[in-house]
Amino acid sequence: MAYNVAIDGPAGAGKSTIAKKLAEKINFIYVDTGAMYRAIGLFILRNNISYDDVEAIKSAINDIDIKIEYKDNKQLVLLNGENVNDFIREEKVGIYASKTSKYECVRSKLLDLQKELARTNDVIMDGRDIGTTVLPDADVKIYLTASSKTRAKRRYDELVAKGVECDINVIEKDIIQRDEQDMNREISPLRQAEDAHLVDSSDMTIDEVVNYILENLIKIH
Repeated sequence: MAYNVAIDGPAGAGKSTIAKKLAEKINFIYVDTGAMYRAIGLFILRNNISYDDVEAIKSAINDIDIKIEYKDNKQLVLLNGENVNDFIREEKVGIYASKTSKYECVRSKLLDLQKELARTNDVIMDGRDIGTTVLPDADVKIYLTASSKTRAKRRYDELVAKGVECDINVIEKDIIQRDEQDMNREISPLRQAEDAHLVDSSDMTIDEVVNYILENLIKIH
């Protein structure tokens, strides 16, 4: 029977990084649901559709085919057959993903795929509503968070390392705005599941978070 770990939390909390490292250590499949939403955001952006035009998005959703493949233990996101891993991390794509993920047509598009992956594999899946909606019966649920200042600093350092000019105050403002949007959307809002373990990574390194979860939360028999 498949063993599932659900990791939820706000943008920039380190969910993907932590989930990837955990998956490597215990030989699980890592499922980055945010990448799936980013693929849809990329399609909407490429096709010049406004992220506020829900009717146009509903019409376009049937033209979107998203598949997940794994190669050398790396998740590949295929958008209509194209590997879009190199495009979905762009800042504008992230904005489109956040704006469009509130729509029921978008969420239902991906829900079945996510559930099927978890039903047939040992997975660590991260996102905004994994423990509450996608995998409500997950063996372990974790709500990973950090202060907005910490998350902004992490994102700032990441962008600077790539040679991107940015303002840390603007980044923090965007993070707070995204939190507000994710927590107050009508469909599957971001919230901590009642049976989820709260982990605040504000004053912890990545390895400290990974080790804490492995030592205290994930119990594989």
